[in-house]
Amino acid sequence: MKVFIDGKFYSEQDAKISVFDHGLLYGDGVFEGIRAYNGRVFKLREHLERLFDCAKAIALEIPMSLEELTRAVVETCRENEITDGYVRLLVTRGIGTLGLNPNRCKNPSVVVIAGRIQLYPPELYEHGMEIVTVATTRNHHNAVNPAIKSLNYLNNVLAKIEANVAGVEEAIMLNAQGYVAECTGDNIFIVRRGVLHTPPLHAGALYGITRGVVMDLAREAGVTVSESTLTRFDLYVAEECFLTGTGAEIVPVVKIDGRKIGSGTPGALTRDLVAKYRELTHGSGEPIRPGDVQDA
Repeated sequence: MKVFIDGKFYSEQDAKISVFDHGLLYGDGVFEGIRAYNGRVFKLREHLERLFDCAKAIALEIPMSLEELTRAVVETCRENEITDGYVRLLVTRGIGTLGLNPNRCKNPSVVVIAGRIQLYPPELYEHGMEIVTVATTRNHHNAVNPAIKSLNYLNNVLAKIEANVAGVEEAIMLNAQGYVAECTGDNIFIVRRGVLHTPPLHAGALYGITRGVVMDLAREAGVTVSESTLTRFDLYVAEECFLTGTGAEIVPVVKIDGRKIGSGTPGALTRDLVAKYRELTHGSGEPIRPGDVQDA
């Protein structure tokens, strides 16, 4: 594997950052998870725009333009012969002192890693997964705002630990008011009486790229989509439930906190959206090797 760091490629063994980098010391930085399908990088511009938004929110100056980052991601995929895979792009505050002051970090670092990912076991996509609600509260907007996709993911890690203890792959996080925010790494959707519902962004949900794609696909299919304030009651009485994320794609949920959702099998709308999403990802995105891209 070859890793892009600040304009150069390094072998996996030689790809290193300083122990004084504030990304390591304090989680001070931002990142994106991006997917490549069929020789194309899916929704690359949208991911990069979100990266720049998050960097601006934490007053972090990315030392490359959007166009330069586009080339870096595509070239990293090319260097690693990726046609279908996962890209992790991160920007750290850079090397500083042992103090918190970000002004002492003069040179932010950009790292691009391109490889493979399988977030959940394949059988969960076919038969659905069980999830639980955990006690760890989603970050308050006046703390580490959930809209910022930062390197400080400890809030999510703590919730994931609770999921592990419960013996499930994923967990629902509530916000400080007790409303459904999102899962540890995915956005959540439910279907109730023909309407597709997902928590609003102000509830603590990430500005999910896949979330937005699924909402668009549903609307194009004539489905009413609502960003709704949801409680656990709403989840329990849903007819369908699924999670979305760049790594997860769309994964059906068939049980929440021991309650069977709908029939206990992936629902019709969920399966339809999975099919539409797969078709879209197969045929769109930034070409990695333009001459080698196959027609959808």
